[in-house]
Amino acid sequence: MRILLTNDDGIHAEGLAALERIARRLSDDVWISAPEHEQSGASRALTLSEPLRIRRLEPQRYAISGTPTDCVMLAVEELMKDAKPDLVLSGVNRGHNTAEDVTMSGTVAGAIQGMALGVPSIALSQSLAFFHDDEVARYDTAEAFAPGIIQRLLEAGWPSDVIININFPNRKPDEVESVEVTHQGRRDMHNMKAERRTDLRGRDYFWMGFTARRPVVADGTDLAAVLGGRISVTPLHIDLTHMPTVHALKGVLGGPPPKLRANA
Repeated sequence: MRILLTNDDGIHAEGLAALERIARRLSDDVWISAPEHEQSGASRALTLSEPLRIRRLEPQRYAISGTPTDCVMLAVEELMKDAKPDLVLSGVNRGHNTAEDVTMSGTVAGAIQGMALGVPSIALSQSLAFFHDDEVARYDTAEAFAPGIIQRLLEAGWPSDVIININFPNRKPDEVESVEVTHQGRRDMHNMKAERRTDLRGRDYFWMGFTARRPVVADGTDLAAVLGGRISVTPLHIDLTHMPTVHALKGVLGGPPPKLRANA
């Protein structure tokens, strides 16, 4: 099995090293195409207004001056064009990618790009207690369980327009309770914030971050599983259509385009 690895934390990230160890337990044909610099929060961004450069670090290991989506696209269409990968693994992200965060995640986007190119793809993330630089991620938990979960997933298979999003809890391997197949959750609050600061020349700037409040979450969701000490496995797809609203609006907007009515 030929496996392509990518991430959004960058080519030198500790989580990518963990992912490589995971992949090498499944295959000896492992390729790496990862961003030269951190691309967290890049989602499915493409680099369109400047050239992309590929830096070969060693055989089958490349740093790309772009986003996770760029990395997977270049790997499949250029670096591995003689034989495309059988599997794309993206991660292991430093911090979980659950609930609304999956729409902003470069880790999830790397897997989505693999899926878009016809390759079964999995995103992997390791939860943290707090998203601080001095917080140590328990990549040993992801390493302990990811190979077996990936193997079982490959045996079972999943639809070609779906990716698998795996999140490991912030616990030691022997403290993990179980694996749970979940659906995408939603927080009960907005957890992003912009902090205003002032530089030494008196000009304001803003630093984006997250609050540390623990959300209230629904059972059966990815976030509930991770916060409860369980490994979350969530099938995701990129059809964002809300079908109940589609059916409701067909009765309002079906037929000729409406004209603006004069105010009563």
